[in-house]
Amino acid sequence: MRSSTPLTAPAETAEFARFADYRELLKPGIASFVVVMAAASYLLGSDGTIVWKTLIGLMVGTGLTAGGAGTLNHVVERDLDARMGRTRQRPVSAGRVSPLAGALYGIGCAVAGAVVLALTTNPITTALSVLTVGLYVLVYTPLKQRTVHNTLVGAIPGALPALGGVTAATGSLNTTGWVLFGILFLWQLPHFYALAWVLREDYQKGGFKMLPSARGGVRATTSIALVSTLALLVVGMLPGATGAAGMLYLVGMAFIGVVFTIPAFSFYSEPNDERARRLFLTSVIWVPCFFALVVADVLLRW
Repeated sequence: MRSSTPLTAPAETAEFARFADYRELLKPGIASFVVVMAAASYLLGSDGTIVWKTLIGLMVGTGLTAGGAGTLNHVVERDLDARMGRTRQRPVSAGRVSPLAGALYGIGCAVAGAVVLALTTNPITTALSVLTVGLYVLVYTPLKQRTVHNTLVGAIPGALPALGGVTAATGSLNTTGWVLFGILFLWQLPHFYALAWVLREDYQKGGFKMLPSARGGVRATTSIALVSTLALLVVGMLPGATGAAGMLYLVGMAFIGVVFTIPAFSFYSEPNDERARRLFLTSVIWVPCFFALVVADVLLRW
């Protein structure tokens, strides 16, 4: 009897490739980051009392809505992505997933996420997730072709999940929620401006207007990156100063905040690709450090 492997292997490979394409549409890196920040915000807002159904529902719902927004972004920007070396092989821009299939998938994920949040959290958190998707897809995405200041606008929907994490825990828009919104808003500026610097030529090919390529954009980019990291150093410690977090969080945030400013000062003093990459890498490392501090602080206060 002949082995069926030669017949089934290509089919399995094709199915795996399709799965990989639909996974890529969700922008899993960004979605995972958003979930982590929402969970951290829930823990800080919960005052030590964790309702696991709410926390898990928050993470699943936030992940689905973030993934849905990312998928719709793939669909809207498919023609622009096809011009860029970094993005031309994305599933929709490369033609492996049709725009209609991508749009239905994105809408389905966003709706599913909103339903999960509605069933496990509260109306405010659900509304914030819907607002996040709308601002990201309908406002931020088209602004990338119209103004070099799109990053400042995009940081708003990018920071709303932090506010949603606190509202899931408290059911209200309180000071802690807005402080965490500010933390996440400020973190995004050096992160995305450093990335925009490194990829400035590719973004120009795609037709995106990014600050590093604008007249006077070099100094503006490095200045915003530096000022936002300095502001993050201060705002990041506020939950500890206000009693929403403990001393471990306060000291830890002071430390990682100072560390974050070092590559920002370096990038400001001499802008180049190497220093921008160093700033970007530091911003990536900052996220798990922040989450670890929040978890450790909550465990100590239990």
